[in-house]
Amino acid sequence: MRALLVVNPKATSTNHRTRDVLMRALGAAMDLTVEETGYRGHAAAIAGAAHEKGFDAVAVLGGDGTINETVNGLLRAQPATPAADRPALIVIPGGSANVFARALGLPNNPVEATGAALEALRDGRRRTIGLGEAVWDRDVSHGDSGAEPPTGPQGSRYFTFCAGLGYDAEVVRAVEGLRSAGCKATPALYVKTALSHYFLTDRRNPSMRLERPRQAPQGRIFMAIVSNTAPWTYAGPRPINPTPWAGFETGLDLLALRKMGLSAVLGLVRQIIGERSGLPTGRHLVQAHDEEEFTLSASRPVAFQLDGDYLGERERVLFRSIPDALQVLV
Repeated sequence: MRALLVVNPKATSTNHRTRDVLMRALGAAMDLTVEETGYRGHAAAIAGAAHEKGFDAVAVLGGDGTINETVNGLLRAQPATPAADRPALIVIPGGSANVFARALGLPNNPVEATGAALEALRDGRRRTIGLGEAVWDRDVSHGDSGAEPPTGPQGSRYFTFCAGLGYDAEVVRAVEGLRSAGCKATPALYVKTALSHYFLTDRRNPSMRLERPRQAPQGRIFMAIVSNTAPWTYAGPRPINPTPWAGFETGLDLLALRKMGLSAVLGLVRQIIGERSGLPTGRHLVQAHDEEEFTLSASRPVAFQLDGDYLGERERVLFRSIPDALQVLV
């Protein structure tokens, strides 16, 4: 097998020595070419050329952001190609949260995950998964999101595990600012930022509404979480499960909040921490399961994140499920 390894040299949980060990292990099992990322969007550009160069698989050593870029590169290069006919994905977690890798059932340790990937390669184990796609109008500001993300004609991006509008995206934005100032991305940093930012977010004026085909719109929404799988994220070893029925083999799930009062938020937090099978309850919640398509619109620009990557402010985002989009060695 010919494989391309995309390496983020700044991955949070690896160092040069660990990366060298992993590359040697993968190189002993396959014909391996290694490419390091140097800037935002570079992983997408590298992965986009993988099929044309004859690679059978693309391995990623990095966090959720690098994985997201790689997935977008693979699909943008061959949007109409069946998953079996494009390079398969090999995931080696190297970030702080590694939500996508853990949702696939991979170990959170990069060395152990490499061992699992090599076992999957030896046994020929592949899993075909669905993805989500977010589509927005180009004329909406990117805010301070930095470089332009990989986009389609309108502005679009695939996501592997989640997207969000509102408070959670505001927290992602704040954490990215702290990271650019030199802070290390840790679960404690996210929790601390979420707590402090709660008192800064607008908790009085809901701006969003949910629009679904053949259903009446539901408005007065403060915050919306869109999930392609469960859990939504992790707080250290503990999963956070606002949409426990979400999965790679179903459509998209949604949890939206119509109240942002302290009691409502704390009540939700208590319900979603840990392994959960039942849905959160509350009259202030808007929920949807296994949806093919829906739109979140806002009366003013609201913060938007996708797979933990802040993408600026949006006023209207269409979400749709892309079934059987990608093969993963797992």
